[in-house]
Amino acid sequence: MGNSKKKRKMTNITEELALIPGGEFLMGSDSEGDHNPVHKVYIDTFYMDKYEVTNTKYLKFCEVTGHRLPEFWNMEGFRCGLDYQNHPVIGVSWSDAVKYALWCGKRLPTEAEWEYAARGGLAGMNYPNGNTLNPSRGNYTKSGKGGPVAVGSYPPNGFGLYDMQGNVVEWVLDFYDRNYYSSSPSANPQGPRSGKFRVIRGGGWHSGPYCSTVYYRNALPANWVDFNVGFRCAKDSNLK
Repeated sequence: MGNSKKKRKMTNITEELALIPGGEFLMGSDSEGDHNPVHKVYIDTFYMDKYEVTNTKYLKFCEVTGHRLPEFWNMEGFRCGLDYQNHPVIGVSWSDAVKYALWCGKRLPTEAEWEYAARGGLAGMNYPNGNTLNPSRGNYTKSGKGGPVAVGSYPPNGFGLYDMQGNVVEWVLDFYDRNYYSSSPSANPQGPRSGKFRVIRGGGWHSGPYCSTVYYRNALPANWVDFNVGFRCAKDSNLK
């Protein structure tokens, strides 16, 4: 498991959670698509991983629980394996991500929590750090990296979260419904009660600028695995 003739750089990112202070924000965008209408949402205080779950952390989960390794494990082109310890894990399904989160006492963030956290306290912006995206701000198609890079390689947003606008797209908790914003609750929405797909959020290394905006929505079947999709976890807080 993870055996390689290459010399590994033995580094590790300490697991860290950022406290995301509760508040109200305008979710979505009035541009054409499934991210309208813009609507006011209140989110309770919660914790969120500063970094996307890495290969090292996910391997530990697999070793302890006997869970299967990611789909692209030890495939050099996808930087998935212990030669890339601090790169985000890819090739995991929504169901895999949920099991990992439960194992470490966390959960997946809701779609509303994810967008609120990604905005980093900025209002009306397209990206976590402002209204424009360039290769110095995140790992997306125009960055030319050709795959995921080590988590935390780019500046954090206002809440201290890294890679909310690139590196890998992230699974969130919710079922997907393109019309959900028209009837979404105004406080701590949990998403539709059922659906065929689960929401993914944020751009990845294989995503263009538009798909990396804070409001862009997409979805995949819960058992789907993808070379551009990973995840991070969240945790409830008793602070209101």
